Amino acid sequence: MARFLLRRVVNYIVMLFLATSFTYFLASFFMDPRSNYLARNPRPPEASINASLTAANINDQTPIFERYWNWLTNIVLHWNWGLSPSQEPVAGAISSRIGASVQLVTLATVLGIVIGVSVGVYTAIRQYKWQDRVLGGVSTFFLVVPTAVLALFVVIGAIYLNQALGFRLFYVTGLHSYDGHNWLLKLSDLGQHLILPTIVLTVITGVTYHLTQRTYLLDTMNADYVRTARAKGLPLNVAIRKHALRTSLIPTTVNVAFSIAGVFTGAVITESVFAINGLGRYFITSIIQNDINASVAIAAFGGACTLVGALAADVAVSWLDPRVRIS
Repeated sequence: MARFLLRRVVNYIVMLFLATSFTYFLASFFMDPRSNYLARNPRPPEASINASLTAANINDQTPIFERYWNWLTNIVLHWNWGLSPSQEPVAGAISSRIGASVQLVTLATVLGIVIGVSVGVYTAIRQYKWQDRVLGGVSTFFLVVPTAVLALFVVIGAIYLNQALGFRLFYVTGLHSYDGHNWLLKLSDLGQHLILPTIVLTVITGVTYHLTQRTYLLDTMNADYVRTARAKGLPLNVAIRKHALRTSLIPTTVNVAFSIAGVFTGAVITESVFAINGLGRYFITSIIQNDINASVAIAAFGGACTLVGALAADVAVSWLDPRVRIS
C-alpha cells in the first residue's frame, strides 16, 4: 500500500510539473500584460512599463526561457509565485481567496453529495413510481435552470422575506460583516451570509448526483449477480444494500474525487451574484487582466487538487470493489 501510494505521488508530481510548465509557456505566449499599461490614459513612459514588467518577471522583451527559469527557481527556493501586473503578490491573493472558496463550497458540496446520492438511491428503488417521477421532474427542472437565474431567484426571495420580517435575517452579498471578537456573533454572521449561496450550490450539486446515482444503481440492479441473489430468495432491499449499492457507488466516488478542482474554481457565477471574492472569480479576472503568474498559479492549484482527487479515487475504489487490488 505504501509503495503504491509513493509511486502514485511521484508520478503525479512529475505530471503536475509538466502540466504547470506547459501552462506557463501557453499563458506567456497568449497573454499580453504590456497592453494593460498601454491602455492607460495618460500612457506611462516606455521605461516605466518595462521596469514594472521586469519586476513582475512578465516582460515580453526578456527571453521566455529566462523568465521561466526565474519563475521556477523562485517557486522552488522561496515558494514565491510572482507578482501580478499591478505588483500584487500572487501567493497572498490566492491564499485569501482559497479561504473564501472553502467557506463557500465545503458545506454545499457535502450536502449536495449526501442529499443527491440518497435521493438517487431512493428513486432507483422506486423506479417509475410517483416518487421517482416527481423527484426526477424536480431535479430535471433545476438541472436546466441557469445558475444565475436560480441565484437571483433565491436573492429576491431572501430580500422579500427580510422586508416581511422587518429585520435582516439573510445577507445577500459577501461572507462577513461583523468585526467584533464574539465568536458566537461571528459564527451567526457567517451563517447569515452563507445560507443563500449554500442553498444554490447544494441544489446544483444535488440534482446532478441524484440523476447519475439513480442511473448507476438501476444498471447495477439489473446485473446477473444481483438477479441471482434475488432468485435465491434475498429480499430486494437486502440485495441492493449488500450487492448493488456498493458497486453503483464506484463511478459516483470517482466523479466526486475528480470534482475537487471544480469545487474551488467552478462557483464563478454564484460568487459573482453574491459578491464573494472566491478563487473562481479571481481566475476569470486574472485571465481578463493578462495576469500570467496568477493564471498559472491557479491552474497549478487546480491540477494539484485533481491529482489528490485521483489518488483518493484509487483508494476509495479499491475499498468499494474487492476485485480491485491496488497492490
